[in-house]
Amino acid sequence: MRKEVPVSVTGMGCVCAAGFCLEVCLETLASGKRGPADPTRFTNDHGRSYPVFEIPQKFFMCEGMSDESKSLTFRFALHATWQALWQARLNATHLGKARVGVCLGTSVGASLNFLDFYREHRAHTTPDLTPIHRYLTSNPALALAQKLGATGPVQTIVNACSSGADAIGMGAAWIRQGLCDVVIAGGADELSEVTYNGFIRLMIADQNACKPFDANRKGLNLGEGAGIVILESPAFMSKHKACEHATICGYGTAADAHHLTAPHPEGLGLKKAIAEALQQAGLGTRDIAFINAHGTGTLNNDRAEAAVFKELFLGKPIVATKGVTGHTLGAAGAIEAVFTIAHLAAGKIPASPGFERPDPELGVAPTSRPKTIRGKVAMSQSLAFGGNNSVLIIRKGRDV
Repeated sequence: MRKEVPVSVTGMGCVCAAGFCLEVCLETLASGKRGPADPTRFTNDHGRSYPVFEIPQKFFMCEGMSDESKSLTFRFALHATWQALWQARLNATHLGKARVGVCLGTSVGASLNFLDFYREHRAHTTPDLTPIHRYLTSNPALALAQKLGATGPVQTIVNACSSGADAIGMGAAWIRQGLCDVVIAGGADELSEVTYNGFIRLMIADQNACKPFDANRKGLNLGEGAGIVILESPAFMSKHKACEHATICGYGTAADAHHLTAPHPEGLGLKKAIAEALQQAGLGTRDIAFINAHGTGTLNNDRAEAAVFKELFLGKPIVATKGVTGHTLGAAGAIEAVFTIAHLAAGKIPASPGFERPDPELGVAPTSRPKTIRGKVAMSQSLAFGGNNSVLIIRKGRDV
């Protein structure tokens, strides 16, 4: 694979339990404050509490976010997109003159989560069809493209927990290939009773706040939200004097072919994805200033990642942020790419929320206190069910 031309990121947006915008999310990360709680939009009869990082109800008081004809996944994506477009200094006039593509990753947002509908149907009543209509009009990428009047390619990627990272990688390829002037790329997902019960049944959900890479970790907490980046071609950037916050200079993806839900214990697929991303970026492991880990807090995932860190990146700073966002599934790779860009711009990474005690079995540990970063390149990685591994190599922008 030859080295690829870096693609500029001119805007970012984020919404999750840590905050309704990127600035607040970063403040929450810096403070280490976190408060996962029982879900409020659905109930369960497990007899045990499995906390989640749910976006507070006051979010739906934000402009345009109370429209119940659209899914929560779409509304999260739209909210983050408005932020990203504002930061990129793009408005409807600009977009109307451009070939705008939309590439969004999701998991729950493309699933048939109609449990109330199914229950009513099984009870031989006539179910309300509103959930069906909402699903049919809420394909995340398509609904966002229609909302914005986008005329370029549209793709919703459903590749489990790597979907958001994959969407950014694909969006960057569209820019390189000359298919688009602008790409709105990222991921969005909402909490669901189906995934909530599924992770509990897999016995990888923690009954307390999660502790990625900690010796006492017991599993993950689910979360929800969206992360969006605006990608632009050089020619279009020059037309509206855009700022370059970062560049996507490498993307790699590879499957373990090991297990339906567990990663390969030696991280074989992850190592292939890292090699592909670094080759595309024309860089080596020595060039990486820090790593944004997938860091779910599950025994197997953290162990597999740690094996790769120990082999390829021993001594490199590692940060794990799911301690304040929860695992946002299809949105995770995008939210964490946004965080990675912000950390590069700031020249520092925060302490990893929830991490307290190193696990001697792992041989590596994430940040336990804020750390200054002097390099200009970082790596953000996502591991997914099905054995998929996706990696983004991100360079600090010229205008930060």
